[in-house]
Amino acid sequence: MATATQDVITVKLERTFEAMDANSDGYVDWSDYQQLADRYIQAYKLGKEDRRARALHSFFQTYWLEILRHAGVQQDRLTKEQFVMANRLASVDTSRLNLADGAGHVVFDVIDVNGDNEISKEEFARFLKDVWRTDAPDAMDTFIKLDTDGDGAISRQEFVRAVREHFLSNNPDAPGSLFFGHV
Repeated sequence: MATATQDVITVKLERTFEAMDANSDGYVDWSDYQQLADRYIQAYKLGKEDRRARALHSFFQTYWLEILRHAGVQQDRLTKEQFVMANRLASVDTSRLNLADGAGHVVFDVIDVNGDNEISKEEFARFLKDVWRTDAPDAMDTFIKLDTDGDGAISRQEFVRAVREHFLSNNPDAPGSLFFGHV
């Protein structure tokens, strides 16, 4: 089992790499981030001038440049190991971009289609299906775990906390540890 030899954060970041590597070439590069932003934009039918679309592109570009900076590589692509190491470093270095919080806010603004400052089950299912292209039967179990107060919706605070946990928590049972399946 992977978790016996690796810490939980590494396992989560490896799963993130696999989800990001759109062409399965064993590398993540800027085009993978562009494709992710485009999936959000297409799934949520955002126009190019929509502030949420601009925020996604800006955030992903800054995020990409930050992980490149932390990887210390000359090329514009990262292996899985480089990606994991760079994300770990960028997640704790808040000198330029607070990666763990920034991602949560930018993504939340897109997923919260009706602007009520909550993510409903329907909005979350759309996020999983249309952006991350998963409709695994247990995927909606993640919704229940992210809804930490049990009110039937994921608040901005709950979502941002879960994204932070994804990058920073070694607790395999933390809600943020479930984004790409239970660790």
